[in-house]
Amino acid sequence: MASDFHKTIIVNASPKEAFNKIAKVGDWWAKTFTGKALHQNDTFRVAFGTTWVDFKVTEAIPDKRAVWLVTDSYLPWLNDKTEWTDTQVIFDIAAENGSTKIDFTHVGLVPGIECYGDCEKGWTKHVTISLAAFIEKGEGIPQ
Repeated sequence: MASDFHKTIIVNASPKEAFNKIAKVGDWWAKTFTGKALHQNDTFRVAFGTTWVDFKVTEAIPDKRAVWLVTDSYLPWLNDKTEWTDTQVIFDIAAENGSTKIDFTHVGLVPGIECYGDCEKGWTKHVTISLAAFIEKGEGIPQ
């Protein structure tokens, strides 16, 4: 069975700061961000030109975990333009040796699906570079 896309980052910040900054999606992932992403049942949309993805926060445990369900999506460069719909984005957060470990998993983004190559590159950049910089330095690189 193929594994879901996963990245781990270690940041010099508290779990509380990491949790709160993850929710500021427009500051590290997508400049075009509408809605809210902090509390359970919050909904939001990210857009990149004609591409957009709608999310619902299905789990929000402050300083520990955030789970976002993709409720709808439109990825026009794919044959299956709704390939992300019903996938989940998970952030597991834990204090570790004076730093904070964030395990990022996109459940449903697996090798073999059409988006995997492009989406793996995108998430790697957004999580390991932009999110990490935003948490540690207050400045991400959203697209």
